[in-house]
Amino acid sequence: MSGLVTGDAVVLGLQPARLPSRALAVLIDLVVVWAAYLLISLGLAVATASLDDAAVMAVSIASFLLILVGAPIAVETLSHGRSLGKLACGLRVVRDDGGPIRFRHALVRGAMGVVEILMTFGVVACVASLVSERGRRLGDVFAGTLVVRERIPAAARVQAVPPPPPWLVGRFSGLDLSAVPEALWLEIRQYLTRARELDPVVGRRLAERLADELVARTGTPAPPGLPAEAYLAGVVAERQARDARRAVAFASAAGSASGPVGGVPPVAASPVAPPVVASPLAPPVAASPVAPPATGFAPPA
Repeated sequence: MSGLVTGDAVVLGLQPARLPSRALAVLIDLVVVWAAYLLISLGLAVATASLDDAAVMAVSIASFLLILVGAPIAVETLSHGRSLGKLACGLRVVRDDGGPIRFRHALVRGAMGVVEILMTFGVVACVASLVSERGRRLGDVFAGTLVVRERIPAAARVQAVPPPPPWLVGRFSGLDLSAVPEALWLEIRQYLTRARELDPVVGRRLAERLADELVARTGTPAPPGLPAEAYLAGVVAERQARDARRAVAFASAAGSASGPVGGVPPVAASPVAPPVVASPLAPPVAASPVAPPATGFAPPA
C-alpha cells in the first residue's frame, strides 16, 4: 500500500488491481474492439471493392490503427481511465500521484499494449503484472500509471480514527477550527486511518505536510517537540469532541423548548361567570297601575 501514498493523499483509500481482474477487463475490451473492427472491416471491404490492392491495404492499415489502437486511447482519455472492461470490473487507471490520466498517459499505454497484448497475446503483460509488486504491466511503468480498484467493500471503507495519546485530550481546546476546510479534514482522517499501512518515511512527510496546513489554517503553532501524527490526532479528537458537545446541546435545547404536548403550551381555560341569582332581601317591584280602557261613554256622576 505504500506505493499508493501521494502528496495530496488522493488514493490512500484505493487498492492496486491484481492480475485476474485486470485480465477480465482486458478480455471484455478486446471482445468489444474486435467486434467493432470486424464489422467496420466488412463495411470497408464492400466500399473499397473497386479500388486497387495498394489502396485496400492502406485502408486496412488505417482501420487497424484507428480501431484497435486509437479507439482504446480515446476512450481512456475521455473517460479518465475507465474503459468498458474496467468499468464493468470496477477498475480505473490513475497516475502515480493519484490524479486522472491524460492523453499522453493513454497514448503510451495504448502503444505498449500493441506489443504486450496484441502481438504477444498478452503473455508479456501477464509476466510483467506477476513480477510487479503493484501488478503493473510495461505500459503502466513507462506511462507512470497504475490500475486501482474503485469498488471496495463497505467494511474496508469505514474505519474509525485512532484516538490520540491520553495526555493530549483537551490540550487543543483553545484552537480556532472554523477556518479549516472539509477537504483538509478528509485528508487528515484518511491519513490517520491508513498511517500504520504506510511507509514510515512517506508517512512522516505526509503528516508533516498536513500539520503545516492545519497550523496555517488555525493560526496557532503546534507544541514544540510534538510529532506531527500525534498533533493531527489530538486536533481531530478535539473537533469530534466539539461536534459531540454541540449535538448534545442542540438536543437538550430542542427538548426544553418543546412543551408537554408537541411543544405547544396548554391554553388556560377562560373563567365562567356565575349565574345571576335574585337576592331574597330585595323588595318586590310594584306593578304599575293599568289605565282603564278608553270607551265612548263617561262614567256616571
